[in-house]
Amino acid sequence: MADRPTTVRYQVLTWLTLAAAVSYLCRNAVSVAESTVRSELGLTLAQSGWFMGAFFWTYAVFQVPCGWFAERVGTRIALSIFAVGWSVATFGIGVAPMFWLLIVAQLIMGVAQAGVFPAACNSIGQWMPLAQRTLGCGVFTAGMQIGAIIASWSVGVLILEFDWRWIFVAFSMPGILWALGFVSWFRERPELTPAVNLQELELIRAGRDTRDVNANDVNPPVADDDWAGLLKIARRPSMLWLCGQQICRASGYMFFASWFPTFLQKTRDVSVAESGYLQGLVFAGTLTGCIFGGILTDWIWRRTGGLRLSRSGVGAAALGACSILILAAWFVQNAELAVALLTLGSFFAALAGPAAFAATIDIGGSRVPQVFGLMNMVGNFAAAACPVVVGKLFEVTADWDLVLLLFAGVYFTGAICWIFVNPQPHVSSN
Repeated sequence: MADRPTTVRYQVLTWLTLAAAVSYLCRNAVSVAESTVRSELGLTLAQSGWFMGAFFWTYAVFQVPCGWFAERVGTRIALSIFAVGWSVATFGIGVAPMFWLLIVAQLIMGVAQAGVFPAACNSIGQWMPLAQRTLGCGVFTAGMQIGAIIASWSVGVLILEFDWRWIFVAFSMPGILWALGFVSWFRERPELTPAVNLQELELIRAGRDTRDVNANDVNPPVADDDWAGLLKIARRPSMLWLCGQQICRASGYMFFASWFPTFLQKTRDVSVAESGYLQGLVFAGTLTGCIFGGILTDWIWRRTGGLRLSRSGVGAAALGACSILILAAWFVQNAELAVALLTLGSFFAALAGPAAFAATIDIGGSRVPQVFGLMNMVGNFAAAACPVVVGKLFEVTADWDLVLLLFAGVYFTGAICWIFVNPQPHVSSN
């Protein structure tokens, strides 16, 4: 009897998912603690907006450079360096005595986390079979939400018992431990890993040799080196629309990751601890959506062989449903019912996440870290602006409910963008 395939690919996915969870634990701890930090340091609403959004400016700017760095040195070295960097930045938030040092710590964290997802996405493309690629992306993105949920629920409770500074100091430790374990265990490719047997290697490679290139390809391979090739990919209409949907998804998610607890405190009269719990429920919807999005997208691809239907179809339908649910929440005053609608909305928004990850692998070819970095870069410029714009909106209008109308429109725009995304159509369904 032939040997069964080994399961090293799932161990790799577990390590990458842990990295996503720890990184989001650090970045999402800020939003629940926002009102406490603002009160202790005497910050204005606008300054809090800059504090929460500062991370995303460097996170956006360094997506492509850090993706390039990860491509050059490999995921093993790059992710280990990134994890140490974001851990140091989290420690810096905990010890910062003033506004500008909080900003510096957030900017450093943005640089450190910028290459995490381009590098991990590239490794998922190397390690996961084509028929399981989107599921791998879904599990990985679920790790982000696990970290976000842990941050929301734990910070809201811990801040009642401990100084917020010690919470950030404690949250800086897991990344160091992860980096030490990852750098000693991980190898870049399946064929370089002794623990991978021939059966698993064949399973991982299955279907990859069926990518027949022809003159009718929407996204043919790019032969140019480095930046010239990346610029050619960036100018493709499909890539522009993919970036458009990312702008909408990232800015919408950022509202839930930044101002949402304060929004609940202001509009639904809930406590800091309860607002963290309710934010965690929304993230739980996102977590579930990430996993189901990966399963659904892969299922559609296996049944139809259509990349456009499995990527663009899922993305457009999911963001359209999210828009409708957020609009419905605008009419609801009861906190629990409103959060239930928003949780369901976050579930549908997250369904589009694995499709977006997989589309960058489809389009990127040998430049997945850079292409993913490009998509994530433009999305995170929008995420960086989101807390500032929302903070200004609150100051000018004093109408905290108005933000729900804004983001219902944002997600609807994202659904329109998805309609025009056309990833490589020549990938075989075999």
